[in-house]
Amino acid sequence: MGINFGTGGWRAIIGDGFTKVNIQLLAKALCDKMKAEGVAGKGIVIGYDRRFLAKEAMQWAAMVFAAEGILTELVNKSAPTPLLMFYVMQHNLPYGMMVTASHNPAVYNGIKIFTAGGRDADEVQTADIERFIAAVEPGDVREMEYEAAVEAGLIKEIYPLNEYIDNIISAIRMVKIREANLKVAFDPMYGVSKTSLNTILHTARCEVVAIHERHDTLFGGKLPSPSAATLRSLQNAVIDGKCDIGLATDGDADRIGVIDDNGRFLHPNDILVLLYYYLVKYRNMEGAVVRNIATTHQLDRVAESFGQVCHEVPVGFKHISAKIAEADAVLGGESSGGLTIRGHIKGKDGIYAAMLLVEMIAVTGQKISRIYADIEAEYGSIHMEERDYKFTQGKRAEIYTTLMEKRELPVMTEPVERVSYLDGSKVYFQNGGWVLARFSGTEPLLRIFCEMPCAQDAVEVCNLYEGFLDLASS
Repeated sequence: MGINFGTGGWRAIIGDGFTKVNIQLLAKALCDKMKAEGVAGKGIVIGYDRRFLAKEAMQWAAMVFAAEGILTELVNKSAPTPLLMFYVMQHNLPYGMMVTASHNPAVYNGIKIFTAGGRDADEVQTADIERFIAAVEPGDVREMEYEAAVEAGLIKEIYPLNEYIDNIISAIRMVKIREANLKVAFDPMYGVSKTSLNTILHTARCEVVAIHERHDTLFGGKLPSPSAATLRSLQNAVIDGKCDIGLATDGDADRIGVIDDNGRFLHPNDILVLLYYYLVKYRNMEGAVVRNIATTHQLDRVAESFGQVCHEVPVGFKHISAKIAEADAVLGGESSGGLTIRGHIKGKDGIYAAMLLVEMIAVTGQKISRIYADIEAEYGSIHMEERDYKFTQGKRAEIYTTLMEKRELPVMTEPVERVSYLDGSKVYFQNGGWVLARFSGTEPLLRIFCEMPCAQDAVEVCNLYEGFLDLASS
């Protein structure tokens, strides 16, 4: 099985595509790329999360880099993905690797590649890596014994957690949080944020109620992705413990999930709106906001009210981080729970986002439910319906032909303003609503998103697509 990069790096089922052979093939290709670019002398950093075979995969890759004479720094304990991005940025490294499949099911693992500045590798970079992979001949891949590589100084074990934590602490209004006496429920979802977020919360003198902290490569039998379905235990912890907020991070801690003080799950769209509103109104930050094509247009309304612009980009956080840099935007994010803030790392960081939300409660002196109610009162309410559909390869081809080649659409009940094919098929309605149908870049799914002023209208538009594409039977 080949190595192909999607919107979140390379991901494959363990024992099928995710094998030692493929991991070392990828490492060899990256070695060749670094040598071709003249940056091999600067070395690389590699980390891993709590998934099955993640640490071993990191070491297998490092053994190839060592055989090629490239210094590899290994984060020798499971760590958050944003820590790796921070380290690449802070230490001016040309590349970094993180062994993770993020929020995918437990049978998956994968590798994310970071480039100079701590950015997610974009399509140009990943396509280039795939070309180098194709050029590797059988027998080209060599490895150096791990202990011998350590002895030779070609593998260096590090644990830069304090450096990363201290950077977040310096960026958060810790004094305000300490004065607020907040109680926080915390669910790392058996992932890697346990130590880092717990440490920062306790440093801020928060009372912490933690659940699902232990190491479980099966993630408790659930997706390690913070959603309304997976955060029921956190909802109970917030309500039973009378907590001010419930915070969750996905398996590698680059995404965030939030339960408000009333025990209500906050959609990632709501989190983006809350944080952009807070940063501009209370932190006096000026600038645009960036969202992907599947994320709420409520951000557009908030941006416009502050005399700013909301930029729309394709799905894939590399597009968001690139646009933030280009537009000097305050914040960028996606409806799947990832976001970043100007002045921090160039990629997603659920730990930093979590602490900003805690800061928001402390600085405003208001419950998070009250803050969002005020936002809805000012900008109006908006409702999103999201659906995922599995399909056979034959069905995928049929759907692609209908939507992207023939560019056919169901008969809409609302007047259409325009249609975009930037990433999938997105219809913009005259009433401000929209619907998007696109294939996932990380899982074999067709995803449909619809946002309308009325929840029932969003449901009805999704039903139209379901019938039009015969998705119920796929």
